[in-house]
Amino acid sequence: MIDTSAASLIDRRFFLRQFSAGAIGLIGVSSHRSFALAADESRLFVHSKAPMNAEPTPPDLVRSWVTPVDSFFIRSHGNTPQVDADSFRLSVEGLVETPLTLSLAELGKFPQPEIVATLTCAGNRRSEHSRIKPVKGVQWREGAIGNAKWRGASLSDVLKKAGLRESAKHVWFEGLDTVEDGGKTFAFGGSIPLEKVFQAKDNSPGSVLLATSMNDQPLTADHGFPVRMVVPGYIGARSVKWLNKIVVSDRPSPNHFVADVYKLVDQGTLLEVAENAPIYRMPLNSAICTPTAGTTLQPGRIEVLGYALPPGVPGVTISLVEVSSDRGQTWVKAKLTANALEYCWQLWSAEIATTFATKELIVRATDSRGEVQPETVRWNAKGYLFNAWHHVPVN
Repeated sequence: MIDTSAASLIDRRFFLRQFSAGAIGLIGVSSHRSFALAADESRLFVHSKAPMNAEPTPPDLVRSWVTPVDSFFIRSHGNTPQVDADSFRLSVEGLVETPLTLSLAELGKFPQPEIVATLTCAGNRRSEHSRIKPVKGVQWREGAIGNAKWRGASLSDVLKKAGLRESAKHVWFEGLDTVEDGGKTFAFGGSIPLEKVFQAKDNSPGSVLLATSMNDQPLTADHGFPVRMVVPGYIGARSVKWLNKIVVSDRPSPNHFVADVYKLVDQGTLLEVAENAPIYRMPLNSAICTPTAGTTLQPGRIEVLGYALPPGVPGVTISLVEVSSDRGQTWVKAKLTANALEYCWQLWSAEIATTFATKELIVRATDSRGEVQPETVRWNAKGYLFNAWHHVPVN
């Protein structure tokens, strides 16, 4: 949450300039301390502090369709930069006709559409992969996911202003955070196909944004202040935080987190990593958030709550969620509690009968194409994209 004690740091003149330009949510500061302070980590289960990686408890995660900032998971690979908003500049270069260097004020002069989109880490539910066979990485439970309102300039508008050359096919993103690995230090980065940028109509739910606002407030430091990418339907790693450079290219980024890390591999050999394509879209998924694992139940009827996530495919939404208390022999249709939207999770509730024989609860989801969440998934060496039926053991 934003520390209101920092309000005295706001440069009022900068705010008024931004407001008059239509850039509501872009707030500058007059010192080298950012106005957007770290999120309230007291509500989160912290996996690591350096880098910061944390997720909410399952019941807290589904208390509202729009996830409050203090309940939104934090995924970082390196340090959390402290950025001076007044001196911040975003560069746009590569295969463009006119390279750009944009201040926050200049970025705020672009139209500022708002979208609602779910972000999720590719490693969400990795701990379930590790039950099959241990994998390295943050042992996320089911909470590395959140749904928020995002506002900022459309990437398509910025690229149109820069002018694209005919050979342009991919867009690279680079953040201000630095990562140490194998004795080397480098920036975290991502990239997406140019087709994804122009796939959605302007200001539609699928718009790729240079977001400066999250849930009607400036981004917090943990969530990428002052600017981050938001790429609806794609894994969270492509929504680069603390964005300071955009490069248009004819190929995917050579950044370590595109070329080497976020890929599905069986053994992780150098040859296998080199041959496999980067992960982009998130898969169909669902999880039970209440009751939690280990809860003691009495025979009778209980309410089960959770979320379901459509795959990152244009126009595809969640159409059905089913819950079982008898190991999948019978299924109860859950009530969907929000409008079905592409790139957004669906919260659901179900009333389930339990007996002394009930040992676990299971959920599965079906999307609007009729595709059903798989019962099992193939193990992979990095623990990515775990989307098998979610099992919650109970007593």
